[in-house]
Amino acid sequence: MTRELSIRSRSVSSIASRALEIVKDGEAIGLGTGRAAAAFVEALGAAVRGGLRVRGVPTSMATGDLATRLGIPLASLDEVGQIDVTFDGADEVDPKLDLIKGYGGAMVREKIVAASSRRLVILVGAEKLVPVLGSHGKLPVEVVPFGLPLCRRRLTELGCRPAVRMMNGRAYLTDNGNQILDCSISPIQDASAFEQAIVSIPGVVGTGLFIGMADTVLVQDGESVVERRRARP
Repeated sequence: MTRELSIRSRSVSSIASRALEIVKDGEAIGLGTGRAAAAFVEALGAAVRGGLRVRGVPTSMATGDLATRLGIPLASLDEVGQIDVTFDGADEVDPKLDLIKGYGGAMVREKIVAASSRRLVILVGAEKLVPVLGSHGKLPVEVVPFGLPLCRRRLTELGCRPAVRMMNGRAYLTDNGNQILDCSISPIQDASAFEQAIVSIPGVVGTGLFIGMADTVLVQDGESVVERRRARP
């Protein structure tokens, strides 16, 4: 179950502006990767220049470079201990606020930062909402290059159709130096079991499934921002 609150904004970047309202002075902020996360980082940079004091923990080199250009002080996980709140995007969001991430290739670092956070806030457009995870037919899986043959074989046995992600004619490498297998999948009936089956394969570093991790999802729909919150026991 989720609670929805409709919020109006005239700003072009209304979802980033709404996310910025959650930030408190002095907090450690996890900075996600991708277009929605970049829009938030831009808004955060403007707030920092206006006097807001925060430390950012980036989930990718690209996000770290952007934050540095915008004047956002950065810190490592060692330095902050626990992150107060992380803002990130997603590629799919189901009604329970479970996610598929990783189309941008940073899902392992994003998952580490999210797991280190007291709160995970996801920023998406309405097109990212799906009735069941896997509706868009793609699940990224990060693998150690040495284990690529085994991982491809085992993923195929699980019903996935894995393909090595390519960029500029070469295998794409994550910031961790690993490769990504983009798995063609059908809608997932049991995401937790599917996740466990994949991560049990030797050589798999992580998947784009984020189960039970998001606390809040902000959804941009035209000029409206809808807030959905996970019901906690």
